[in-house]
Amino acid sequence: MKNIVLCFLIVFSFSLVSVHSQEKFTLNGTILEEKSNETLIGVSILFPELQTGTTTNEYGFYSITLPKGSYKIVISYIGFATKTKTIVLDKNITINFSLTDAIENLDEIVITENVEKLNIKAPQMSVNRLTASTIKQIPVVLGEADIIKAITLLPGVTSAGEGASGFNVRGGSVDQNLILLDEATIYNSSHLFGFFSVFNPDAIKDLKLYKGGIPARYGGRVSSVLDIYQKEGNSKEFHANGGIGLVSSRLLVEGPLKKDKGSFLFGGRSSYAHLFLPLFDIDNSAYFYDLNTKLSYRLNDNNNIYLSGYFGRDVFRINDSFENIYGNSVLNFRWNHLYSDKLFSNLSLIYSDYYYDLKLGFVEFDWVSGIQNFNMKYDFKHYINNTFKLQFGLNSIYYKFNPGEIKPTTPTSGINPFKLIDKFAFENAVYLDAEQDISDKLSVAYGLRFSSFLRLGQDELNIYENNRPVIFNDDFKIYEQAEPIGTQSFKRSDVIAKFFNVEPRLSIAYQLNSKSSIKASYNRMSQYLHLLSNTSSPTPLDVWTPSGKYVKPQLLDQYALGYFKNFVDNSYSLEIETFYKKVKNRIDYIDGANLIANNAIEQVILNGKARAYGLELLLKKNEGKFNGWLAYTLSRSEQQTKGRTPNELGINNGNWYKTPYDKTHDVSFTGSYQLNNNWKINTNFLFQTGQPSTFPNSQYVYNGINIPNFSDRNSNRLPSYNRLDISATYAPEQKKYSNWQSYWVFGIYNVYNRRNAASITFGKNDVSGNNEATRLSIFGMVPSISYNFKF
Repeated sequence: MKNIVLCFLIVFSFSLVSVHSQEKFTLNGTILEEKSNETLIGVSILFPELQTGTTTNEYGFYSITLPKGSYKIVISYIGFATKTKTIVLDKNITINFSLTDAIENLDEIVITENVEKLNIKAPQMSVNRLTASTIKQIPVVLGEADIIKAITLLPGVTSAGEGASGFNVRGGSVDQNLILLDEATIYNSSHLFGFFSVFNPDAIKDLKLYKGGIPARYGGRVSSVLDIYQKEGNSKEFHANGGIGLVSSRLLVEGPLKKDKGSFLFGGRSSYAHLFLPLFDIDNSAYFYDLNTKLSYRLNDNNNIYLSGYFGRDVFRINDSFENIYGNSVLNFRWNHLYSDKLFSNLSLIYSDYYYDLKLGFVEFDWVSGIQNFNMKYDFKHYINNTFKLQFGLNSIYYKFNPGEIKPTTPTSGINPFKLIDKFAFENAVYLDAEQDISDKLSVAYGLRFSSFLRLGQDELNIYENNRPVIFNDDFKIYEQAEPIGTQSFKRSDVIAKFFNVEPRLSIAYQLNSKSSIKASYNRMSQYLHLLSNTSSPTPLDVWTPSGKYVKPQLLDQYALGYFKNFVDNSYSLEIETFYKKVKNRIDYIDGANLIANNAIEQVILNGKARAYGLELLLKKNEGKFNGWLAYTLSRSEQQTKGRTPNELGINNGNWYKTPYDKTHDVSFTGSYQLNNNWKINTNFLFQTGQPSTFPNSQYVYNGINIPNFSDRNSNRLPSYNRLDISATYAPEQKKYSNWQSYWVFGIYNVYNRRNAASITFGKNDVSGNNEATRLSIFGMVPSISYNFKF
């Protein structure tokens, strides 16, 4: 640890000295979209004479320090007209630029935006970036554009199954992904149990998926980071856009609070298929709704404030006997402040909540659970010079976990009120990130994150003999729940358990030539929260629990190596990466574990370990009438829990076994062809190895009852998954003096009607008496149509 810090200080000191080696000045500013004043992320600011440049940050801000002189500056952002200007840099100056659409008369849906182009020189690797327009072109089920479904077409990213919520990255579980919406944590990313995602594509400006080489400013998860930013709203004039589909509709409005200074954005979505169910004498219903909002205001040249929020709910009802309501709520206040032309800061105050409510009318009680957190972040970015940038900051999160509460709904229900014990925790971190060009060919990004986690006091905590809440029965060779030998109570200010971790990060890029490079990365990360689930895909019933006296934090070490190339005048790009990662303290479950309404969850879990490794390939065509990508992943994901003593068998006899997220082969293709000014054809194809499962391999009869014997954990698989989707977008010509723009999307999901297996169950046929396997398939062929508009 001391050596790492010493090396960093030496490099940092050398960089500071080089700043003063000759007379230099700083150029900074913000880059906006001319029509709306929307800030643009990732815009390239280039100086051809010096063969150097920079890009805008998440708030459209840029800063670069150069020697005194006169230079041509080129502002480039795909989908917008390139802007060129000559500047004289003889003092520190601020210049804001506004960019216009490259093709003014085409709608956003037909503009080819390729901000996803590969950056050969940058040390960052294992990152994928998508625009809202790219996501809208991908055919999806029921015609609703979907961020989560879009990223599962990328290498190393899969879903837990058709109709399943969440996504898996490089063999990791759903809870190992950090999902951020305007920096606020989203705990459940799905509507209607995975049929839709919670992200309204009309409200989204930019997203990045980090699969490896994750910068030190991110922490708290060990698999990936999905960082999503909402639009800020139009500060020049009022606009609206939306869409009407077969099962859902959406509307987004934006406009100025004060022209050129402040803006608002409000967006809403809702499904309404349930409204037609009474016509078919069906008393059940399932629907969702969500709201996105953002207020932005520029106080002066050095200060901007933002208030953004999201609220979403799902409702699933069966007659009067069952009702399920769940969803996310987030609120974030942010303050951007420019301390100097080189030092940018962002302060965020964030509230995030995941709520779950299950009303069981037939037994007359209500079950409520959830997780809340209050988060304070203060981040700084220091543009020291054109070859050295520094980011640093701190983060504090206070958690409240509600594992569950039972409330009787009638005086005669016979159910006694019962509350599982609330849990509390405090997570803190400080970090330092640096990005440096060592030479014209060698660039590095390195950082250090120091995190701590304090499990705070609760009303009651079980005490076990030898601190072992799970015991091994030598006679039956099985794990069992230990009986507590007592309990201990704490004040909220007490600390039950504390954890500290140092998390180094390193990425290196060596440029072979102007078109290709090799990159390598290493990152260590810690995760203090755990999602308890013994199903292959998460459901809202899953319970989050913090690390503590009996549950250790997960620790990841990941290594990656890649080759990157642009060719054919940058029209094509190729990425090849190989990775290996290992995770300590991965939770595993004893056979027969009960996770719901369990006040002593430590009695059914053990700490194991996991590993994943593989090869990823991504070939992209970025320009022309036809563009898209082909992705392939070859990987393995495994888990192991050995016995704690020589007498214990461990889980699965202590052997490695495939996790539910193991997909040996994963192939995806997505393409878009601009037929003419009015029509565009989009398609995607997926093939994945079947999901690991555990099937019975024999049976015996006891007292006339057939009892199955099951094979080793996840030693079987569901049939392979494959699907072809296609859609056509028709955009009528816009009337000459009309602001109204519209387009139709016609789609077919699962063109050849493959009945992909979501699960296979085994049972006895009531008629024949024979054992049989039953395949559950969620979707066959699904046609869709939607009308989208903008004015």
